[in-house]
Amino acid sequence: MSTPRIAPGGFRDLGPANWAFTRLAARVTGVHDTHIFSTLGRTRGLFRAWLYFGARLMPFGTLSRKDSEMVIIRVAHLRGSAYELDHHRRIGKRAGITDDELARILEGPDAGWGDRERAILRVVDQLVTTHDVDDVAWEALRRHLDERRTIGLLLLVGQYDMLATTLHTLRVQLDVRA
Repeated sequence: MSTPRIAPGGFRDLGPANWAFTRLAARVTGVHDTHIFSTLGRTRGLFRAWLYFGARLMPFGTLSRKDSEMVIIRVAHLRGSAYELDHHRRIGKRAGITDDELARILEGPDAGWGDRERAILRVVDQLVTTHDVDDVAWEALRRHLDERRTIGLLLLVGQYDMLATTLHTLRVQLDVRA
């Protein structure tokens, strides 16, 4: 991977609140530095607003933790986001995603899923590749998700698609295990 375009920040770059958050996140995840946070934390207040927004989508969103991780992992895979994929493989495992399910998420909607998971993954694929959802996929999704969860799913995909773009453009490096 290439050199970061904006290096992770330290205390002076992040400010006390963001720096403390990045140190805690690193400790909890067992890495030396959570590069996503120490890089994006340079934006100070915007970073904290983004954290709040992201947390309202996951883990406190409208979808279950397992469904959320399935969506995030699929977006990361489709976008080729090594950072997101590395990070959410671990989180997904804690949310109940088995090794077999992980392999099938990477394979896609037609990898032996039930109707509900297939519908969710198909919508993720269409959103990431076309930025829209066709009527057939929409109707399949709506058989399983109410309005609130449907909107939450769309926002979750958009958030992680945007994040993949940001991480790639900034060339954020993978975290190093402590």
